[in-house]
Amino acid sequence: MTVIAMTQEMATLGTDVAQGVAQALGLKVVQHEVGDTVAERMHVKRSLIRRVREGQAGWLEKRGVDADVFAVYAAEEILSLAQEGNVVIRGWGATSILKGVSHIPLVRVCAPLANRVRWLMERLDSDDADLAREEIERSEAAHVARTQQNFGVDLLDPLLYDLTLNTGRVAVESCIEQVIALSRRPEFQPTPASAAKLCNLALETRVRATLKANEATDEVNITAEADNGAVTLRGIVVNAAESTRAAEIIAGVDGVKSVENQLRSIESGIRRFTVSKY
Repeated sequence: MTVIAMTQEMATLGTDVAQGVAQALGLKVVQHEVGDTVAERMHVKRSLIRRVREGQAGWLEKRGVDADVFAVYAAEEILSLAQEGNVVIRGWGATSILKGVSHIPLVRVCAPLANRVRWLMERLDSDDADLAREEIERSEAAHVARTQQNFGVDLLDPLLYDLTLNTGRVAVESCIEQVIALSRRPEFQPTPASAAKLCNLALETRVRATLKANEATDEVNITAEADNGAVTLRGIVVNAAESTRAAEIIAGVDGVKSVENQLRSIESGIRRFTVSKY
């Protein structure tokens, strides 16, 4: 099942490329649907998620959207879509989230700023070049900052992608052909190892999302490593009760076969290193 991850940069004709690839290969295109799912999970309006994502939300609005929860719910949805297959996933950090899965092509569609300004002006039926430029720069700055914060990667790093297409020089039709050709290459066909990697990443993210969704563990910040359903927990928690509760919750996550609890508690560490005054 084909999965292609693409970056979402404003006014680069990336929408046309994604739609063309999807039509040719019989895939669905997903972008805004991810935000709708995240909004539903976080119990906030879809419009708020869109404003936060585009850098349009004010300071007070941003306080209502936990950045860590936002990131983990988005990652969970991206990985779920990748497991379903037959999809082009645009934006939402998909190229960062899926970079460890070797059979998924990671594509960036870009264009010179002058071209982007002109195309956005045409789309908005406007002759205000300064407004178009400001909108593009604001959107790009928000996307770069969010990807760095959520995934620790530079969205503009060329090594993040398998294919970069400049629509300022290459026609959309040619870009579509290039993406299709890449997706059909032997190195981008699923293998048992790459399929297992995707399953493990999906389970690890599902575990993190489950902890965030539970009031008893929403502040717990630990690492979960999955290997064919076996989950190993590492990190520091407040006390033994929190460790036990986290392990119990994770044991009930769909796809978890066993839990190895290697969590350490601050409480036990304090007792271990306390010394007598005499």
